[in-house]
Amino acid sequence: MKIRENTTRYEDYKYVMQDAGNLYIGAKYSYEELLEQEMIPFKLKTILIRYVLTEASPETTLESQFYYLEENDFLYETYKQLKVRVKTQIQKEKKTLSGKTRMEYKEKIFTLQELVQMNLARKKASGMIVMEIIVSKLGMMVFSV
Repeated sequence: MKIRENTTRYEDYKYVMQDAGNLYIGAKYSYEELLEQEMIPFKLKTILIRYVLTEASPETTLESQFYYLEENDFLYETYKQLKVRVKTQIQKEKKTLSGKTRMEYKEKIFTLQELVQMNLARKKASGMIVMEIIVSKLGMMVFSV
């Protein structure tokens, strides 16, 4: 958490990591912040500028973009080409030894198609939180810009 000019900004879910096959991006980033991030590959920045920002506002966070993404959107097709997956947390009921139930969060990674097929009411009922966007490096490599 950073305190700047009397405003508080949460940085917990603003990160970029990568391994041999994927790029992992924290879902709290806005598109504007992603373009300023050094760890984001140039090709992904180009894709964001040419394809994504023609349809979305620079202030939009990845979290809200993917939470409200619909199957018939141009952005869905763009992210589908990038072979994006979405890491979420969903509330699940768990029975305790005493027989009572309690809610706990479970981590689940959705394909883009699975995510958009879940309607908004079901997402809200499950307490879904979008945590991370996983971009396939292979999908990014074959994406033509």
